[in-house]
Amino acid sequence: MGTIRRGARALRDQQQWERGPNGLSLLPWLLMGLGALSHLLGGQAPNPWIGGFGLLAFNTLYIAIVFRACHPPSRETPLTWGLLTALGVLTFALAVGYGREWLLLFPLLGLAVGAVVRHGPLLRWVSPPLVVAVGVVTFWRDGWDSIGVVYGTFMSVMVTAAILALDESVRQLRATREELATAAVEKERLRFSRDLHDLLGHTLSVIVVKSEVVRRLAPRDLDAALAQVADIEAVGRQALTEIREAVTGYREGSLATELDRARDALSSAGIEPVVRRSGPLLEPQTEALLSWVVRESTTNAVRHSGATRCVFALEGTADRVRLTVTDDGRGPAGRAPGADGIAGSGLRGLRERVAAAGGTLDSGPAPRGGFRVTAELPVETPGPHECEGVPTT
Repeated sequence: MGTIRRGARALRDQQQWERGPNGLSLLPWLLMGLGALSHLLGGQAPNPWIGGFGLLAFNTLYIAIVFRACHPPSRETPLTWGLLTALGVLTFALAVGYGREWLLLFPLLGLAVGAVVRHGPLLRWVSPPLVVAVGVVTFWRDGWDSIGVVYGTFMSVMVTAAILALDESVRQLRATREELATAAVEKERLRFSRDLHDLLGHTLSVIVVKSEVVRRLAPRDLDAALAQVADIEAVGRQALTEIREAVTGYREGSLATELDRARDALSSAGIEPVVRRSGPLLEPQTEALLSWVVRESTTNAVRHSGATRCVFALEGTADRVRLTVTDDGRGPAGRAPGADGIAGSGLRGLRERVAAAGGTLDSGPAPRGGFRVTAELPVETPGPHECEGVPTT
């Protein structure tokens, strides 16, 4: 039960913090007006009924202003400024008429002004004239003994404005941080959905193709069929590993490994794979993006193309690298809906990834028939220490 109470208390405190300060936090300062009330009750003030009505009106205006000042939609309305002006006029009238203890109403006026006028430019225009006017009245009524009232009024304005403005800024920063966190979550969900689509789409295509091969081989060549079954098991295990890596967000594809898998998948589907690779060594991030292009192109070729040959051409310069995947299949007109990359989620997602990395991805009919996917990315050549242990081709 104690844990539940502490949790409920923490939740209430958090909700209170999120709502921000309210007028109640500024009400205890009304005790500074007890001196004026004592002056009235002691029978020392002339026209006590006027003073009593003025003190009641002052308290009413002060309470209304501080509550409106702590409610953002109401803080800068004409009504709030009208109430603040009325409070200022009343405070100066009471101070001029009664002096002495009534001068302590000026710091309360400063609190109200600081709560309403809490931002730089307007505060610089309001606070100096107010402090000067307070100084003139207090010196006239009470001489140099009232220097504390002038200083207290100045500090009331500035400290109240600074604290409330800082609280408002912190609240805005927190709201911005929550929006950024929400955007980051959405971005991660999009990344995961893309990875899952590409991983499962390719893997399931390979499994289906190899299963068909097993079905054809099993009646006449059991050993070859068992070899294909072993390949299916290996593909499944690899897919599980890649899905775990995709979930944790640390998956970086190896282009050489992905090309080997593409060769195997295409060969199993009766498509001749051709790989031509030249150019500089690539950064892992660039290889990872190109690996996704190889994976998606292979999946589409196996599923939809009806091709007999698929060519992967990787060419690089000092500035950019280009990967072109071309098959001699039916082309977009003969593919299943969404397989051409125009409406399909696979190539569309790849296009967004490549664009985010500063590159381009195009897909469409090849000039000599079939289908072609072309990806271009900027090159960041790794340093010598990054090339150690990397096999050359």
